[in-house]
Amino acid sequence: MRPLTDRLRHKLNRTFTRGGVLLAAAMVAVFALPSAAMAAEDNYYKSCESDMVSCQTGVKVGLPQGECMTTSLAYAYTSVCIDYDGDYVYVKDGKADGYAAMALVYSANGVNTRLCRNNHGNGTWAKCNFNWAEAGRHAVSAGYKEQFHILRLDYLWEWYGK
Repeated sequence: MRPLTDRLRHKLNRTFTRGGVLLAAAMVAVFALPSAAMAAEDNYYKSCESDMVSCQTGVKVGLPQGECMTTSLAYAYTSVCIDYDGDYVYVKDGKADGYAAMALVYSANGVNTRLCRNNHGNGTWAKCNFNWAEAGRHAVSAGYKEQFHILRLDYLWEWYGK
């Protein structure tokens, strides 16, 4: 029979080894594999799964560029700016209501719907970088995302490319 200290040492070694393996597995799960939130970051609305829809979560920026317009209170005072030269969409969240501000750009050619989400909070601007066909009709709407299946958008303006 082994002395008590040898048995205790063996038991502690086994416990620490198992704990180390468990810690390593947890670190791989957290750092090496993309989280579900990261994988679904731009899949925030039901139509985002369609080939005819391009969805982006905008990058937080300072001031926007381009032609701008703001919705009414009913659509959370959401502001949208379009930089036609760079195909950029800027969205400002104009109301502290917990909903993400949204911009929609419709194009008659190619991918017909582009959604830009600002989930950075009230008073912030977000920028999305799309690539749309210059020719044809384009329309801009803005508002907010209420749920995965519900966008509240107001038509703002349209333009025609050559």
